[in-house]
Amino acid sequence: MFDLKNKTINKLIFDGHVGLEKESLRVTGDGRFAHTRHPFPGEKHIVRDFSENQIEINTGVCDSLEAAVQEMRAYTLKIQKSLSEMNPREYLWPNSNPPYIENEEDIPIAIYEMDEIEKRIYREYLAVRYGRYKMAFSGIHVNYSFSEDLLQAGFKASGLMDFRDYKERLYLRLAENMAFYGWIVTVVTAASADMDGSFFQEGKKGKTTFFGMGSVRCSELGYWNQFVPIFDYTSLSSYVKSIQKYVDNGFITYPSELYYPIRLKPYGANNLESFADCGVDHIELRNVDLNPLTCAGLDLRDLKFIKLLLIWAATIPRMALSEADQVQVVQNFKNAARYDLHTVNIVFPNGEYMTVLDTGRKVIGQMRDFYLSNLDEEDSRIQEILEILEFEEDKFIHPKNRYTAKLHRAFAEDYFEKNVEIARQVQENQIRHMN
Repeated sequence: MFDLKNKTINKLIFDGHVGLEKESLRVTGDGRFAHTRHPFPGEKHIVRDFSENQIEINTGVCDSLEAAVQEMRAYTLKIQKSLSEMNPREYLWPNSNPPYIENEEDIPIAIYEMDEIEKRIYREYLAVRYGRYKMAFSGIHVNYSFSEDLLQAGFKASGLMDFRDYKERLYLRLAENMAFYGWIVTVVTAASADMDGSFFQEGKKGKTTFFGMGSVRCSELGYWNQFVPIFDYTSLSSYVKSIQKYVDNGFITYPSELYYPIRLKPYGANNLESFADCGVDHIELRNVDLNPLTCAGLDLRDLKFIKLLLIWAATIPRMALSEADQVQVVQNFKNAARYDLHTVNIVFPNGEYMTVLDTGRKVIGQMRDFYLSNLDEEDSRIQEILEILEFEEDKFIHPKNRYTAKLHRAFAEDYFEKNVEIARQVQENQIRHMN
């Protein structure tokens, strides 16, 4: 629904807003779960996720990707400084997969009281239904919205009579297209192949476990419901009803319990009622691993690629996924979370299939052709776009260069101790940088 032949749209196509959410576990000096209270009470940008020791950074809504990453880095440094001053000292676990887990009680549910007691009740429910172990995974969520000026330009060129209707159609098509293509984000950001054996066998500390996954939290071992959700993308009301039916039928108790890698989010409170009252605000991608190789936990180049992917997905024809297609796209996401991508496929709606590696190169090639054909050769944006696409394409051409492969080579002998070492080194380096 964005036609880059339109000069105004072409000029504005990269204008948008981004917000990042990053989860990290607090651990002691020996890599065990910290059992102290959340050290940032009242800080709206540094909160808790499931457990009391799972810090979550929520950046503000930023006008540039650089600003969002810089803000996340700044909050990370603030946390590191505070943890370094604690007695005993604490650290941020650098990996999406948790450290040694002694037992379920080792993962303390976040403490909420008084007017926030509902948050505690929700987490207690999740602990019973899914188990605390699964809740110990951490990752990054990327929230993106197109600028108002871009949306208005697209609306003006669309011929539709109602702006809200145009905007809802745009985001629904984007969500449906990303349901098919979003698996590529899993591939390029996967960084969690290895785990401590205690995740699968209580008390099995220090035994590195590898199940052939490149990203455990995005694989079938991670965040998925016990059913495959089917969405109706034909209208916003239909999309909301397709989620509500799972609540009504008892498949889930809360809409937020729908663990799907691509979600639309409303203005205001994050509930289904807000969609009807206020409409769509942005799209959320939930399948990004923590990257222990970066200060912020996310490489800016990967975030730029995600933005390029979203823009491209907003311009191509609607996928119009059938129920059978939607079942398959979930399997595509799980296949993309594998370590050896030569052995698993991406299946297309027409029944054709290719290996994940070959499909990734094909998609990036389509993106490259799209940007080259729609931007002037002298456009200053072209060179950076080509560099970003080349950076990501290399992970498909040379899988050994993927983050998960690099970390697997480093962690294969001792995942737990290597991450303890990284946690200490990262904090020391970051504190030294601050001083």
